[in-house]
Amino acid sequence: MTHDSPTHRARTKREEQARDDDREVTPVMTDGGRVAPSLLPGGEGRPLSDVTVLELGHIIAGPFCSMILADLGAEVIKVESPGGGDAVRDSSPIGNSSFNYVNRNKLSVTLDLKSDDGTAIFEELVANADVLVENFAAGTVDRLGVGYDDLKTVNEGLVYCSIKGFNQGPYERFPALDPVAEALSGVMSVTGHPGQPPVRSGTSLSDMVASLYAAVTVLGAIRQRQETGTGQHLTVPLFESTVALMGYWLAYTQAYDDVPEPMGASHPGWAPYDVFRSGDDEWVFIGPSSDRQWRQFCDALGLDIGDDERFAELENRLENRTELHAIVEATCEEYTRDELVTRLQDAGVPVAPVNDMGDVRDDPHLEATDALAEVEATEGDGGRVRTPRFPARSTGFDRVESTDPPSLGEDTTPVLEALGYDEGEIDRFREAGVL
Repeated sequence: MTHDSPTHRARTKREEQARDDDREVTPVMTDGGRVAPSLLPGGEGRPLSDVTVLELGHIIAGPFCSMILADLGAEVIKVESPGGGDAVRDSSPIGNSSFNYVNRNKLSVTLDLKSDDGTAIFEELVANADVLVENFAAGTVDRLGVGYDDLKTVNEGLVYCSIKGFNQGPYERFPALDPVAEALSGVMSVTGHPGQPPVRSGTSLSDMVASLYAAVTVLGAIRQRQETGTGQHLTVPLFESTVALMGYWLAYTQAYDDVPEPMGASHPGWAPYDVFRSGDDEWVFIGPSSDRQWRQFCDALGLDIGDDERFAELENRLENRTELHAIVEATCEEYTRDELVTRLQDAGVPVAPVNDMGDVRDDPHLEATDALAEVEATEGDGGRVRTPRFPARSTGFDRVESTDPPSLGEDTTPVLEALGYDEGEIDRFREAGVL
């Protein structure tokens, strides 16, 4: 950052104002490092209770990563543009729903980062932060003057996490979306059915796996900072993260010179291992994965082929997969979905109904394990909706209770007040369109 940059000029002006007010511009870091400790419950007693995260994120990847950190107790401040904020806010039913899920347990602050004052305020937030997560398009944060090289001079301990489409290399400037990573990584090539067009995952697989890798890497960088005292820049790519999910197929292709094809719900290493239609026209996944489970499967459904030489061992079942599939298919049509599931569960055979999202909403196990939290939807038609809580459990700390996703900029005033701005300054910023 040059000394005549807009950011420098704005910070100099802010410092002059602070001197006039006999107020120093220093990190607040109250209550164990949180900027505004009274705004978000749940930090106390959690692993990241003393960590403040700034999010320059939109859609899924960045927000999902910072949500994970919030679930571990971090204070997350989502910084959005005053004009409309996160790109999926009030965008569509699906966009609204994704926002309401991945933005719980956060504060929302609006700042115009194209303005001198907005950038100066943002730098004060950076001075008080431990982590920054961003998933803007390549080059955007540098153009705004809030890239890692700009901000490490403000806070040398900052862990700056960039979630991008690709690591540095031939693809790094290409536009990237979740399906781009799924297509390039090979996921699409094995998803769907033989002879049919490739199919993307039914969720944002690449966005979310990159977010998970990002959260893990941030935790590693925080741990390393305890030893070194310095921060670092992390880059977590959608493409390479999704390739990591395909690791065993990549190893298989090289070892056996065989490229896997789409396989539906089946698997080339086991049989029977697929979805089958029940007598009441429902789908059930069935997958006995050992010879013992194969015989338990046969006994549970009254099949007398457990020791048939065509199917007695896995190798035989794979050799006669087509014939076996037809027998199992016909047998499953003799039972209702619930009968199939109950018989096979009681026999210790891997089985599951193919639930739709209405079934998942009402799933008794999720209800019994308190896996879903009710929040007030900020975007869309509003109302109370249930979304997944942090799924892991620990004997060392409780899960954070979910808070409602924030409306655009709802925490701007208290966060700025925590930084030391007074009501008059905040009003002037609003009038100027900075907030």
